[in-house]
Amino acid sequence: MSRRLISKMSEAEPKLSKNAAKKLAKEQKKAQFKAEKGAQNNASSQKKEEEKSDNFGELPINRSETRTGRIFKNVSEINEKLVSQEILLRARVYSTRGTGNLVFLVLRQRAFTVQAVLAKGENTPKSMLNFASRISKESIVDVEGTVIAATVESCSQKTVEIQVKKLFLISRAEPVPISVEDAARPKSVYKQQEQEIASIEKEMLEVKGALEATSEAEKKKELEAKLEGLAKKKGEAQKYVKVSRETRLNNRVIDLRAPANVAIFRLESAVGTLFREFLLAKDFQEIHSPKLLGAASEGGAEVFRLKYFGAEACLAQSPQFYKQMAVCGDMERVFEIGPVFRAENSFTHRHLCEFMGLDIEMAFNEHYHEVLDVLDGLFNFIFEGLNTRFAKELEFVQAQFPFSPIAYKYPSPRLTYPEAIAMLKGAGVTMGELEDLSTANERVLGRLVKEKYGVDFFILDKFPSVVRPFYSMVDPKDSRYCNAYDLFLRGEEICSGSQRIHDAAMLESRIKEKGISVESVKDYINAFRYGAPPHAGGGIGLARVVMLFCGLKNIRQTSLFPRDPHRITP
Repeated sequence: MSRRLISKMSEAEPKLSKNAAKKLAKEQKKAQFKAEKGAQNNASSQKKEEEKSDNFGELPINRSETRTGRIFKNVSEINEKLVSQEILLRARVYSTRGTGNLVFLVLRQRAFTVQAVLAKGENTPKSMLNFASRISKESIVDVEGTVIAATVESCSQKTVEIQVKKLFLISRAEPVPISVEDAARPKSVYKQQEQEIASIEKEMLEVKGALEATSEAEKKKELEAKLEGLAKKKGEAQKYVKVSRETRLNNRVIDLRAPANVAIFRLESAVGTLFREFLLAKDFQEIHSPKLLGAASEGGAEVFRLKYFGAEACLAQSPQFYKQMAVCGDMERVFEIGPVFRAENSFTHRHLCEFMGLDIEMAFNEHYHEVLDVLDGLFNFIFEGLNTRFAKELEFVQAQFPFSPIAYKYPSPRLTYPEAIAMLKGAGVTMGELEDLSTANERVLGRLVKEKYGVDFFILDKFPSVVRPFYSMVDPKDSRYCNAYDLFLRGEEICSGSQRIHDAAMLESRIKEKGISVESVKDYINAFRYGAPPHAGGGIGLARVVMLFCGLKNIRQTSLFPRDPHRITP
């Protein structure tokens, strides 16, 4: 570039006065200071946010590296007594909703729920609220916060909520195949929705009919608009997804999280506990019999057969043989809680191919009614224990599956089979004197007993010999009947038992009468050849007791992972 050109360019630039130049320099210095200050503020703010993140975030997978000894509260324990106290709890995120600078979490632990609140503030930055609102449902979190008084009708803990100070994600849940909220929704909500939709559909049909009948353009336009509005209304009415039983059972792990289901299996555990308590107090002892047998324990073809090192074996239909053999082994009073296998190809509301059995067997002195007295007392003890000691669990079941509490008394009403047949015939039921009770007739009998005695639980004694197993003692006064009994709850059998034949020769004779191979049960028969006490007992279906006590409609609701002819998974 030539000197001449440079000179011309310099002449083109305006010359600043001394004051203007000084002012410009001052402004430039001020702008630079402002920029540096802004950068410092941003760095400080970022550091502050990083410090705040110590109060929230996703923790690494717990591999048991440290143990701090911190004390965690259960959600069920959080109430007004803890107001103003800081607590730590671990729970699932049941639901999340955010409104501006507030985020509400409903936390669930087993059947109990509590509301937790995050409000934007000095210790709760917006980033923490964003983190909380993004946590997926069913994820497991640790929450630290202060308990405050509040009214929260939607949670089980209705008088308090938690002001969150720290929130950490322990285990992130993937999108669930079924919503726990849907699985936990009461049937009455679905019924109301169905009725509302049916009403709208009825109105839509009427409008469609009117539309087809009219030829007036203006009227058609009016009816079309109305039809469009009803269609929109119908869509809005379909708020809730009804989860089928099949879908529930295919996703049982999620389904089990519904509060009513949590409570159902707490009650099932309670029945086992009460069963043990009562019998141990009566000098019974618990036994554990084998489930792999060389011969069917009940006779018949309803057994699961398998190979056992090249030999034939089957799964136990009950602990029947072995609890009797234990009595013969001088244990005198025994009980067992264990699995029972029945290859019944029936798909009913109360039958399963595998279930938990509660069994007792007991030597008696004079009469098998001594054992009936024990069974009567046992069930009254269980019913009373459930009502008094597990009332909260019953409330959770009631909330989703409303039912009427059972009526019972001690001693319970006892009817003979002929008396029951007479009651049924009096009510118009047609059946033979020695015919077994059908499910329908059981329910009718239950209704008749409720009307006459005011109870849902009763004992039916002296069943026809032809419908009972070979080991049932024949009634000495009338060989058409035997010393066998069933116990009923809400018109369905929950316990079946009898006095057992304890004489080897008599037993062998009955086995032949029933067409069963003596050789296949020779070890069982031999147990009675060396002196056997008179004894009786019974078998109880655990899931059936809970089902009927809670007025539920299907035994699959009270079986953890049901097994029936159509289901062997999950």
